[in-house]
Amino acid sequence: MSTKSKNKKLRIVFMGTPDFAVGSLQSILDAGFNVVGVITAPDRPAGRGRKIQKSAVKQFAEEHDLKILQPTNLKDEGFLSDLKSLRVNLQVVVAFRMLPKVIWQMPEYGTFNLHASLLPQYRGAAPINWTIINGDTETGVTTFFIDDKIDTGNIILQKTEPIFQEDNVGTLHDRLMNLGAKLVVETCEQIESGNVSSTPQKHFQNLRPAHKIYKETCKVDWNVHIDQIHNLIRGLSPYPTAWTYLINNGKEESMKIYKTTMENAEHDHSVGKLFWDKKEMKVAVEGGYLQLLEVQLSGKRKMTIREVLNGLTLDKNAHLR
Repeated sequence: MSTKSKNKKLRIVFMGTPDFAVGSLQSILDAGFNVVGVITAPDRPAGRGRKIQKSAVKQFAEEHDLKILQPTNLKDEGFLSDLKSLRVNLQVVVAFRMLPKVIWQMPEYGTFNLHASLLPQYRGAAPINWTIINGDTETGVTTFFIDDKIDTGNIILQKTEPIFQEDNVGTLHDRLMNLGAKLVVETCEQIESGNVSSTPQKHFQNLRPAHKIYKETCKVDWNVHIDQIHNLIRGLSPYPTAWTYLINNGKEESMKIYKTTMENAEHDHSVGKLFWDKKEMKVAVEGGYLQLLEVQLSGKRKMTIREVLNGLTLDKNAHLR
């Protein structure tokens, strides 16, 4: 689909919540576009102290004196009236929740979303995690016009980004945030110029989803191949973090794993068996040994494995389960 007409004066409402969205909002402002309002999640209690915290987007919007709306119900008549009063003609969505039709159909020039994958692959809530967990070597970002399903609308623009062996979710997140921010601005410029085109998403048989990640998703299965375990840990670091049970001295405690390296080798040890000296620790798995570099024991801070070994006494049968 192609839309061509004279230049448009945009009145943009931006919708987003986490850090990933801040880069796009910053770039829209830096490009000189008129942001008439920002919609973000309500303030919520967070952390051990359960203190009320503002979203990253709200904090940024306050610093730049932008009008902020924080609806708990997107279909609330009062909120919809406030939104209409902004006379918005384009809505930009980055890392927000699913919108009802009454909202995404409201602006004259539509509502587009930035998604951190090369759609149609990895539709869903956690595309950056899953592309690393699945061992991909390339990903990217996509802008698309929102429709009534999740991440299925017509594609406007895409850019690719390599995934390096040393990447984890944190490093890839930051690169995609910056790449996506540029793509959002480019998309706004095309819409403003009246020269924007979009194409329906292709249908593939082997689409990989990016469903929400739960605690059990993060539990390491030591019975699978070394590559799968290493990629799971990369794909969950630094958040929400892979975890396992350390069995030591007859006790079981949870342990988060942030960073590993692979040592491919043949062996006949049982999977999960630990080997260590004063400086390093590795665990036997199918296909070799996984060197543990950064971990966090229950109730402790994140530490290098050398720091852990300085204060931990392991029995000869210590293993991970």
